[in-house]
Amino acid sequence: MSQRIVVDPVTRIEGHLRIDVEVDGGRVTRAWSSGQMWRGIELILEGRDPREAWLFTQRICGVCTTVHAITSVRAVENALGLEVPLNAQLIRNLLIMAHMLHDHIVHFYHLSALDWVDVTSALKASPRRAASIAEGLSDWPGNGWRKLAAVQERLRGFVEAGQLGIFANGYWGHPAMKLPPEVNLLAVAHYLDALDYQRKANQVVAVLGSKTPNIQNLAVGGVANAINLDNQATLNMEKLYRIRSLLEEVRDFVEKVYLPDVCAIGAMYPEWFGYGAGVTNYLAVPDLPRDARGAEFDLPGGTIVDGDLGTVREIKSFDDEYFRKNVAECIAHSWYDGNWTRHPWEEETVPRYTDYDPEDRYSWVKAPRFGDRPMQVGPLAQVLVGYATGHEPTRRWVGRAMELAQAVAGTKLGLEVLHSTLGRHVARAVRACIGAETALAHWDLLVRNIASGDVAIYNRPEFPPGEQRGFGFHEAPRGTLSHWIVIRDGRIANYQAVVPSTWNAGPRDADDRPGPYEASLVGNPIADPERPLEVLRTIHSFDPCLACAIHTHDATGRRRATVRVL
Repeated sequence: MSQRIVVDPVTRIEGHLRIDVEVDGGRVTRAWSSGQMWRGIELILEGRDPREAWLFTQRICGVCTTVHAITSVRAVENALGLEVPLNAQLIRNLLIMAHMLHDHIVHFYHLSALDWVDVTSALKASPRRAASIAEGLSDWPGNGWRKLAAVQERLRGFVEAGQLGIFANGYWGHPAMKLPPEVNLLAVAHYLDALDYQRKANQVVAVLGSKTPNIQNLAVGGVANAINLDNQATLNMEKLYRIRSLLEEVRDFVEKVYLPDVCAIGAMYPEWFGYGAGVTNYLAVPDLPRDARGAEFDLPGGTIVDGDLGTVREIKSFDDEYFRKNVAECIAHSWYDGNWTRHPWEEETVPRYTDYDPEDRYSWVKAPRFGDRPMQVGPLAQVLVGYATGHEPTRRWVGRAMELAQAVAGTKLGLEVLHSTLGRHVARAVRACIGAETALAHWDLLVRNIASGDVAIYNRPEFPPGEQRGFGFHEAPRGTLSHWIVIRDGRIANYQAVVPSTWNAGPRDADDRPGPYEASLVGNPIADPERPLEVLRTIHSFDPCLACAIHTHDATGRRRATVRVL
């Protein structure tokens, strides 16, 4: 007999997401993903100066600000055929990598780990045995037994005082929680360490971007980071070496703590390498350009169909025809006016809310398609595309992750295990390792370029009369992000953002094909319908950001709030 479970709202994500599942025989048989907020930024941008768009699109989300800023300026530059100076590309790349490192550390430790780690079980652990386990995984100096004992006592104090704070409402003691107490203790200790290291990554964003969230250093045509090595108010060697020092600290944490933790925890839940695959068509875009034109990249992009790495087709430039022609969005099951599938340049943004109806309209999120296929985006897509195209850092770090997981599991694991809930976590940790080492390499490129005498940071844009169309993309922490712009006589005529969580969280399309969230839940076990932890495990593995679909809307037309901007 089937049973319906509703998780509303899903917590430990950004934004408002509702997940409905039907369960029969202890397994999910059908699922629906519903974005519960409307994004109205597209309408706000109509008629504005294209040079302002990046300042507005940052406000799509309170977390993903940097990625929308980067993608927006790229879209306008693409429409104008405008190149940016090499220094500007490299400064943007450092922002991209620092933001990604911050995001991935936060996602695993502070948003997802509590789906796998039983915090209260850590009170039963032996700190000495926990330290011994940690020493077998890496030489991280923070894994000494005395430190772990101190963390355990700190946790005991929280529990005895009844002040667990964010740990208060976890599914502790759930039958799906299987980690030994010592591994739980390690995870709690690293949860606390991660608070510091995500901050260090975000400091890099703040130094280069002037603030975070909502960086202030971008411009269509480059960046606003004036370079003068003899001026304290500009980007100088003191600031550059501060950035390098922070990146080196974060790299060590990612390589010696984050990756080993993900692999060890994953190896202790081997069955979860068999759940959560869902859509195995993958999309990633190239990023981290090494030249002004955006034709040479340090991260590859492309598509994979049906999980077959042999089908990989590369996306090679910021003006790639294969990408430009194949993106479309469907609103058959979304709360918008009409029933169409259109290319972003041809879309309209006309909200039309009806009741939640799983057989008709049930989400504010659209259903993107690439070449008429649902696609999964995110670190797993980027890692699989990198592996398929022979990207050396990807192959090296995937190999290292597999070695760690196999050592804990005591059995050989093939690449196919990545098509899973846990595979997304492993891929995200792999991507963080690649990003950390690549960030330092791009720091070297920037310093060498400045040393050669090049301090250019900006090329002025010119807007001709008539219409220009452009798109910008970026491989954001949650996956492929693209912005699409139509400019008429120097003003924005249409603007559409196709964000990673739209690709993954989208509802069914006109052919009733589910999106990646919905497909990934089918077949998942549910041990306790009153505490559907397994639903959260798979959904959290995508790192949802529904705030990228945000704009409060009242179907009755009432004004909900008035905000005065000073």
